[in-house]
Formats: sequence, structure tokens, C-alpha cells
Amino acid sequence: MTTDTGSDTVPGVEASGEPVVISGARPTGELHLGNLHGALRVWLVLQQRHRCLFFVADWHALTTDYADSGNIQANVEEMVCDWLAIGLDPERAVIFRQSLVKQHAELNLILSMITPVPWLERNPVYKEQREQMRDRDLSTMGFLGYPVLQAADILMYKGTRVPVGIDQVPHIELAREIARRFNFLYGSVFPEPEPLLAEAPRIPGLDGRKMSKSYNNAVLLSDPPSEVDRKLSRMMTDPRRVRRNDPGDPKDCPAFVLHGIYCTPEEIEYVTAGCRSAGIGCLECKKIMIKHVLEDLAPIRERRSHVGREDVETVLEQGTRRATEIAETTMREVRRAVGLTP
Repeated sequence: MTTDTGSDTVPGVEASGEPVVISGARPTGELHLGNLHGALRVWLVLQQRHRCLFFVADWHALTTDYADSGNIQANVEEMVCDWLAIGLDPERAVIFRQSLVKQHAELNLILSMITPVPWLERNPVYKEQREQMRDRDLSTMGFLGYPVLQAADILMYKGTRVPVGIDQVPHIELAREIARRFNFLYGSVFPEPEPLLAEAPRIPGLDGRKMSKSYNNAVLLSDPPSEVDRKLSRMMTDPRRVRRNDPGDPKDCPAFVLHGIYCTPEEIEYVTAGCRSAGIGCLECKKIMIKHVLEDLAPIRERRSHVGREDVETVLEQGTRRATEIAETTMREVRRAVGLTP
């Protein structure tokens, strides 16, 4: 298996110095393979090397799900359980809940005063999500302005590195522009954060789209082995392989992305040749990968069984206290710079 949770290097992370790394995730409940490989394994490396803050972005959850917010508390608990199960360590990183640090709202308000609306309207992620989420009304100030709140989340802790996927780079660039504008207007307060583009694969879901609980196409980290096997056995493959003897190409097979993560070079060579020659069927091919996925998830599932609600509450309480101390220090500086206090 090629996955290595103990690696101490992440492409793009400098070996010296002490950048402040900050990242957050919206509480959507239990996490899935896309979260594990897209962010969490990068976070594990970062917490070993740098000052890190990881937060539950529960206010951000309201930007798209304001009309259906009843599950936020349960989702917070489930997500943090997964964080602890995969190895995030509250002794190494500050783990906190965004909505409990009220200074985020204050800084968001101040930054919104100086952020031009066209900056928000040109955001490609804003346009994409409005196109993808036609089942809900996103014509709200909160949704349009959520990149400002995201900038506040980063600048509050004077974050210098933000681990993101390539699709999130426009948000970091906007945060840089907001920091630059604030500093121009009020004096130098904020460093300009930089995106940290670690080489994390984009994990396809069972239907070939990006893996997401919203699309109901995800393999959860907490799924029992039988469910993981069932889901991945049905995962979309090269659409040209309609029949068993139809040849295909791994480059056009969503499931093959997971082979690239989990399988040995010898296994990849075998399934590549078998796919192109129709020497093996898609299910036989996927079973080779599924075995490794099950091995990878087993220790996470075991650790998760020992994480309780009390553990989550303790971690968030301690982390929120530490985050609040930092945030209030920043806000005292911001208030003086803006002229709200002597």
C-alpha cells in the first residue's frame, strides 16, 4: 500500500521557519475518503512541523444550509470525532469551533466595510456553487460575502500558509487583497497569507463526480467494512467497458484514482494491462484496490470507537479558549488601527 501517514514532508511546505498554518472545514458530519486524502493527511504532516490552527467552520455551514441547520451540532461532534481518530493532536494544534470565537464575526464585519462587491461577484467558486446548488436559494448576503468571513478566519491568527486545493486558490488571493487593502488604509497589521498547494489527489465519488456527502456518492471513514466493499464494488469505471470483454483505459476510469493511491506498482501494472486488454473485469480490478482501502480504514475505525462526546467537548473547549486569547489580541490591534479605540 502506498499511503503513508507517517511521512514528514509535504510538497510546498518549507523545512525551516515557523509559518502559521490555518485551515477549517464545514461540519457536514462524518468524513469520507475525499476528506482524508484531500486535506486531513496533509494536516497530520503540518501539525508535526508548524504552528497550526484547525477549526470547525460552523458559521460557514449556514451560508448554504441556513434553511436546514438542525444537524449542525451533531455534525460538529461527528467531524471532530473523525479528526481525532485520524490523528489530529490537540497538544500539537489548536482545534476550535469558529462560532465560539466571537471575534471572527467582529473582524468579518470590519473587513466587509472595505471589500468591494465586484471582488466577491467575480469569485469563480461563488459562480460554480450557485450553478451546482440549484436546489436552494443562495441569493443571500451571507453566501456572497462568505469569502470575507473566510479572510477573517485566516487574518485573525495572522496565518501565513493556508492548505487548499487548486479550486480554493481564488479565496486565498481575495484574502491577500483584503489584507493589502486593510494595511493600506489603516497601517500594517496583517501578513498576506499564501496558499499551500500540497499534492493531494482529487478523489472521485462513486458516480465519478467529486466525492461529496451532498452528492450521496461518498465512502465514509466510519463505514463498516461490508459497506465500504459494497460501495466501492459499485463505483463507476470507464464507461466504454459496458461488457466484460470490452477493453478500456485506466485514464478514463474514476476508480483507478484510488488504485493510484493505494495499490503497489506491480498491482497498478497488472490492472492497467488487464483493463486495456479486457483481460480482467472491472469488479476484479476494484477488489484489488478495495483490500487496501479496508486495511487503511481499519485503525481509524478502531480509534474512532474510543472517542466519545466528552472527548470532543474537552478538545473544543480547550482549543476555543486558546484561539480566543489569540483572536482578542489581534482585535485590540485592529480596533486601534481602525480608530474604534484610543
